[in-house]
Amino acid sequence: MHDLVIRGGTIIDGTGAPGFTGDLAIDGDRIASVGGKAGPGRREVRAEGRLVTPGWVDVHTHYDGQATWDPVLAPSSWHGATTILFGNCGVGFAPVRPAHHQALIDLMEGVEDIPGIALAEGLKWDWESFPDYLDALSRLPRTIDVAAQIAHHPLRVYAMGERAIAREMATAEDIELMARLTEEALRAGAFGFTTSRTDQHKTPAGELVPGRYAEHEELIAIGKAMGRAGRGAFGMLSDFEDEAAEFGWLRQVAADSRRPVWFLLTDRSYDPDRWRRLMDGVRAARSDGLALSAQVAGRPVGLILGLATSLNPFALREGFAELARLSPAEQLARLREPAVRADILAQEASPRLMEILPPLSRQIATRWDRMYILGDTPDYEPPPERSIAALAAGAGQSPEAYCYDYLTGGDGGRMLYFPVTNYVHGDLEVVREMIEDPNTVLGLSDGGAHCGVICDASLNTTMLTHWVRDRSRGPRLPLEFVIKRQTSETADFFGFHDRGRLAVGKKADVNVIDFAALRPHHPEMAFDLPAGGRRLIQHVDGYDMTICSGVPIFERGEETGARPGRLVRATG
Repeated sequence: MHDLVIRGGTIIDGTGAPGFTGDLAIDGDRIASVGGKAGPGRREVRAEGRLVTPGWVDVHTHYDGQATWDPVLAPSSWHGATTILFGNCGVGFAPVRPAHHQALIDLMEGVEDIPGIALAEGLKWDWESFPDYLDALSRLPRTIDVAAQIAHHPLRVYAMGERAIAREMATAEDIELMARLTEEALRAGAFGFTTSRTDQHKTPAGELVPGRYAEHEELIAIGKAMGRAGRGAFGMLSDFEDEAAEFGWLRQVAADSRRPVWFLLTDRSYDPDRWRRLMDGVRAARSDGLALSAQVAGRPVGLILGLATSLNPFALREGFAELARLSPAEQLARLREPAVRADILAQEASPRLMEILPPLSRQIATRWDRMYILGDTPDYEPPPERSIAALAAGAGQSPEAYCYDYLTGGDGGRMLYFPVTNYVHGDLEVVREMIEDPNTVLGLSDGGAHCGVICDASLNTTMLTHWVRDRSRGPRLPLEFVIKRQTSETADFFGFHDRGRLAVGKKADVNVIDFAALRPHHPEMAFDLPAGGRRLIQHVDGYDMTICSGVPIFERGEETGARPGRLVRATG
């Protein structure tokens, strides 16, 4: 008698092998049989016409703070993720001294747009060292499994104090301490180390992050520490201002550590050949026996624009800014007043607001050809004819007026999509090439981050809906390939050895999916973080059941209340 039997589904086992029909049996937290006819189960689930897949292993999230108080970690868990990895982009909350609690909150707020007020309210700070942080994570009952990487910026602040915040050069003693603490974190169960070397990452005050200009020697020493520990992956985000220099030290880290090394890769419209040059560098390193990879996204890095989001097409106009402090209902009512509408539409961008708002706001205020109706179901590869510019021309209106009336229509929750990277010539062919490249790993869902302007935790779902089932503007991708990309491949790359495949003896993390009904909904703004902090969330239809460690945690979109999730510690 098995604990749970899923009968008659189409099993996609996560290895890339063709799907097949059969039963899947679970005993305890392990898979007992795959395929054929299983014996009876204490509970049996009919899965005819359904996909049966491994749970998604999502390796690029930012739940570092939220995971210390929130057991569910939605929306990632709503979208079939059963294992999530955070500590990305060089930001995190350990190790930390009490004097630097606020500094790390500021870093996370500035880099990942997670409300500082929510972090200040939610974080208990019952840790100092990274092993202490892992112990704190292990104490909370949770819905899905979590895992962490040690991040460079808090590590540097811990080792150097205010000198790190001022971005001073590390001394030999500082570097030795950082290397030792990295090794300590890895031996305690961290899955890797990450850093950030981009001008895009700043504090709320506009200061660059502590590790932005860290010397290569510092990073190479940390790589050697990873080699001594014999575990973990080394991850990096960079502007690649000097491509040869960046590849030089990355190759050195890969050679010294003998560990997987990866960097984030997206297309840049101002340099369309850049991503191909960087992939040439990856292939050259691979040919020399170095384990270098690029982590890529499955859709554009795109911004969501609405009345309640952090960025808005009218945010640079004084008339709109004056209403920003009102409640959503009061703001919507005022915006619908004809006199207010006329006043805002007649205004130009304010020099005062241009000084204090992000530079990207200037593009958003004018690039009507890059703004698209998001829709419900959201379209992440919108055709040019769905741009605000094209729709306004068809309606005989100015883009400003058309956009204003669209956003203030309905219940005020309508949103626009503004692709920033990976959307070239009106399609996602660049993304398809990146996904299909064998030297890349799929990531960048950014679950838990960019709360006021991005909602990409649904990436795992849209990999199936868009790339496998619905895409009409170019070639689609095979189902088995896409599922392998976000299960066994991500698990293997980071060292989650017991999951990512439907195989006897593996951990029983499973999705049962109504593929025809699978559909992400329009994002919406929720105010459910501590202290009423806001975040974009995105519901989904089509997951009949998500199972973690053999226990159903969601059934037809409803949480069961079970808490089988745990902290996962790396073991090598």
